[in-house]
Amino acid sequence: MRLGTVIGRVTLSHTVPSLLGARWLIVSPFTPEHFQQGTETPPGMSKDPSLIAYDDLGGAIGQTIGFVEGREAAAPFAEPTPIDAINAALVDEIFYRPASQ
Repeated sequence: MRLGTVIGRVTLSHTVPSLLGARWLIVSPFTPEHFQQGTETPPGMSKDPSLIAYDDLGGAIGQTIGFVEGREAAAPFAEPTPIDAINAALVDEIFYRPASQ
């Protein structure tokens, strides 16, 4: 699972029948620099490209979420579903303590 900030939503005019009514979020993944700088890092400033994640939990713009990618993202569906990322958790707080050297 990776963490990221929701920076937008996607609306589709056509979709696969098994995904009718689905919600889609644009997510900016966190990088190690985000944790080192704390919460002062503006959302959406990740060096990694943004991604689109299926959302069944109600993630909102500006919220931190945990998402999974790849084969694990399609696991919750009974039928094979073309999903690359899914919102798996709504994150309330993050506690980060770097390893002491």
